[in-house]
Amino acid sequence: MFKRKTRPSASLHRPDSDITVVGGAPGALSLPPVRINAFRIGLVGGLGVLVSILIGSVIGQLATVLIYVGVALFLALGLDPLVSWLEKKVPRWLAILIVFAGVIAAFAGLLLTIIPVIVDQITNLITNFPGIVNDFLASDFLQSSEKQLSGVVDLNALAKSATDFASDPNNFLSLGGGILAVGAGLASAVTGATVVLILTLYFLASLRSIKRVTYRFVPASKRAGFIDVSEDITSAVGRYVVGQFTLAAVNGVLSAIFLWIIGAPQFVLLAFVAFLFSLVPLVGTISGSLVIVLTCLFASPLTALVALIYYLVYMQVEAYFLSPRIMNRAVSVPGAVVVIAAIAGGTLGGILGALVAIPAAASAIIIIQKVVFPRQDAK
Repeated sequence: MFKRKTRPSASLHRPDSDITVVGGAPGALSLPPVRINAFRIGLVGGLGVLVSILIGSVIGQLATVLIYVGVALFLALGLDPLVSWLEKKVPRWLAILIVFAGVIAAFAGLLLTIIPVIVDQITNLITNFPGIVNDFLASDFLQSSEKQLSGVVDLNALAKSATDFASDPNNFLSLGGGILAVGAGLASAVTGATVVLILTLYFLASLRSIKRVTYRFVPASKRAGFIDVSEDITSAVGRYVVGQFTLAAVNGVLSAIFLWIIGAPQFVLLAFVAFLFSLVPLVGTISGSLVIVLTCLFASPLTALVALIYYLVYMQVEAYFLSPRIMNRAVSVPGAVVVIAAIAGGTLGGILGALVAIPAAASAIIIIQKVVFPRQDAK
């Protein structure tokens, strides 16, 4: 009888800083040694953290540029449906040229026509503000309110403080950080608007080539489905931009006519406020209407009351008549999702976040309907 020699049992070997693990259960196949270098793991992990911090720092420094690019691409997608519509009647290059000319003309008209009027009306409002406040103090409405709130709130003192503040233009400059800060802010706004305009025109001219290059990064086996979903998303974003701009334009034009009829102070400025605020979905119309009503209060309580009634009626018409007919054709998003997306977008990204929240929600719905659900149904 011969005794069978057994192999040495598995052992744990620790050379220097390396840990070598060998072995297993008796009779099991022998596995190659696994070497764990703690120093190397720590070094690679630390380098990964440093690279992540560096990337975050670069993104933070380029935040303004990224915002310009995002806004320009957003606007280009909004103008693309107009180019596609004109392309049915004229060649594409001519359609792009017509849209270019229209955008530049609108931008130049805004700078040369509307902005000087708005600046002039702001100046008049600041200059005439003490007189407006004095008329407001002499109104029967304030006198009766003063008697009812006697001992609780001194409305005359509050109005006098507002008059003293508005009488000194330096106070408005101090709110903006001084005349240099205000000038730098205006210059930055004009520069940013110009950069966004140039990028928008460039993206609009090369939108199809940008899409083709982007599609090349997707494997050929999945490219058709990716193109289908991407085209639906970009079309939804474009229709949304057109729809939101249409709603804002309707509000601005109707506000200008109504405020002129009731004799509201600086009605062009207030109509521009209505248009600008209405570009923000959901909360924009409400916020703009509140600003306009409070401004009309200085003209007379009756003017403010009429403006309040008008905007309450208009918001109902917009919510139940205008918005469903305009926006439902643009993006098919349930009402509850619109509210949640707008609030979440505004909380995370401010005005820009609120602007892109609804098309982002529409994009998510398209992806779910065309990608997620088919995969779940195929299982």
